[in-house]
This record gives sequence, C-alpha cells and structure tokens, in this order.
Amino acid sequence: MIFTYLDVKDKGRVSQVCRKWRDAAYHRIVWRGVESKLHLRRSSSCNTNRLSLFPSLVKRGIRRVQILSHVNLRRSLKEVINGIPDIESLNLSGCFNVTDTGLAHAFTKEIPTLTVLNLSLCKQVTDSSLSRMSQSLPNLEVLELGGCSFITNAGLSYIAWGLKRLKVLNLRSCRHIGDQGINSITLLVRLEFLDLQDCQKLTDLSLSHVSNGLVHLKGINLSFCGSVTDTGLRFLSKMSSLQDINLRSCDNISDIGIGYLAEGGSKIETLDASFCERVGDQSLVHMSQGLFHLKNVSLSACNISDEGLERLVTGLHELVTLNIGQCIRVSDKGLKLIAENLRGLCCIDLYGCTKITTVGLEHIMQLPKLKTLNLGLWQKRR
Repeated sequence: MIFTYLDVKDKGRVSQVCRKWRDAAYHRIVWRGVESKLHLRRSSSCNTNRLSLFPSLVKRGIRRVQILSHVNLRRSLKEVINGIPDIESLNLSGCFNVTDTGLAHAFTKEIPTLTVLNLSLCKQVTDSSLSRMSQSLPNLEVLELGGCSFITNAGLSYIAWGLKRLKVLNLRSCRHIGDQGINSITLLVRLEFLDLQDCQKLTDLSLSHVSNGLVHLKGINLSFCGSVTDTGLRFLSKMSSLQDINLRSCDNISDIGIGYLAEGGSKIETLDASFCERVGDQSLVHMSQGLFHLKNVSLSACNISDEGLERLVTGLHELVTLNIGQCIRVSDKGLKLIAENLRGLCCIDLYGCTKITTVGLEHIMQLPKLKTLNLGLWQKRR
C-alpha cells in the first residue's frame, strides 16, 4: 500500500532492494491506473526484451499503454495487442508513422476490453482505419482523432455505425468534416463531449443536428469555427445537458448569441468566449440574468468594461475562474467590484489589462481563496 504513493520510477527502484520488496512492488494494487510508456524499436535485442516485457506488464495488471516510438509500428502494434490481451487504453498520439496498414494488422480481431484510443496527430490515418475500428472495438468510449486531417464525413459514418458506446470524440482540426458528418454521429446517443475545434466547414446546421440528436452531451468545443453564428447558439440553448461550451475565436458570435444561451435556462458551468470581438457588456448582462450555474468564465480580449463586470459579479457570486486578460477597458474600479463580490474566486487572468494599477491589485490580493493570478507583462503603476 505504501508503494502505491510512489511515482513510476521509484516503483521500479524499490523493486530492486530485495526479493520481498520486489514481490510487494509487483502487486497489482501498486500499479493500478498506471500508464506504461514504451519505446518499441526494431533491433533484435529489443525484440528479445519484449518477450519478457509484456508478461511483466500483465503480471502487474497494467492495462494502459502509450507508445513513444516513431518507427514503423506495423509489427510492434500487433505485439502490444497480443501481449496485453486485457488492454484498456492505447495512446499513439504523435506517432507520425502510424498507418492504416499498421492499425489493420493490429486490429485483426475484436478487442472488447479497449475503451480508450488516442490517435491524435497520426496524420496518415484515414477513413479506412475508422472502418476497421468500428468492427474491432465495440466497447470504445474515448476516441481522440485531433489532427487526423484525412478523416472525412465517410469516416464519421463508420464511427456512428460501430462505436455505439462512445462518450468522448475529439475531431480537432479534421478540416474535411462538414455538416453531413456531424449529422451521422448524432446516432451516438451516449456521447458526452465533442471537440470540433478548427473544423472550418461546419455551419449552424451542424449545431442543429447536435441539439436534436446528442441529448446527453455535456461539453462541446467550437473554438476557431468561423462559420458558427448566433443562430447556432440558439440551437445549443435547447440542450439542457450542456455544461461546457468553448466559443473561443468564433468571430461571428455576438451578444445576441450569448443572450440565446441565457434564455434557454441553461445549466452551463464553463463558458469561453475569448477573442470574440462582438461580445461585450450586454453579454455579461445576459449571463447574470440567465446563466446562474456559471463557475468558469473566459472573456479575454472581449469588448467589456467595468460597467459590464459590475452586472456580472453582482449577479453571479459563485464564479471560481475569471479570465479577462487583454480587456483594455477594465480598470481598478472593475477589480474592486470583483474583490467585493467574488469571495470564492480562485483564478483570475489580468494579462494585458493596461488600465489596472497596484491599487486595483491590492483589492484582488485580498481574495481569501485566490490561487492563480496571471499578470503576464503587466507593469506596476501607481
């Protein structure tokens, strides 16, 4: 039980002290939840080492694996799958040489234990691999495809057909995906988080599909989706399950869209509208009048002032995080209002707020629960 508190390196070190410590260090409880990070190379000596590696991992009950090597992984991936028959999580993020052929070679049979698969930045992966996964990974719950730029709408139809248990789907920067593909994945009724960052072809129609089909969705990331407008937020406002919305750098979002979210009686706890230039003081009024569950708000570089902050902080006393960096209209008056009303605030970002001085900061520093204060390149002034 004591060994469970050690980091991975120290777990290995204590196993070399004596036989009794080795036996204790190999107990499964010591390695519960640990992710093994493996370098898989092609030399004959490494192949020999792998013969003892996988039985050792299985003995310790390790079921989560991250592959760090960037070599040809066709044979190695199959060895991992066969060597750890109860594998639960496979992380291949950043393995640029992973190909459809390599994945097909590894996923030759059904792997019911695998629930998490991370293929982020595996840029050679295409729809062909998604077709294979839909047949081999029936219990997959988390699929990370961020940066897999060859994925298309056809690939999403494979996901919708075969991966019915998905709860998390990351499609960041999958730029060939459009409204048709999003319509396909609305069949994933268990989906709780959807990341669509930088999917440039998406329009408000995608959000209409989402609101009608993904009734259990708790979080959605739409940052840098330039074609999403206030109309799209009107669709999202109908979703009572949504708790986290990221609209960062959505240029066509304005106070009107934030108003729609507030009118929906939403249970949103986290809202990021940073770098939305058309979001201003009126949005803060809407938040204070309708988004009563808000705890984390990011409004960096938005067109807000002390007057808007006053409406926000006097209406929402439960805020924990407030990011207002680069809001150049915010002054010491706004900081005083924050300090007086948000006594539970833990984190605040004031980077680039050029009107604030040490007078305002002294108010902020009196917050009893403050843990993080980001001032960036702010220069003290009196």
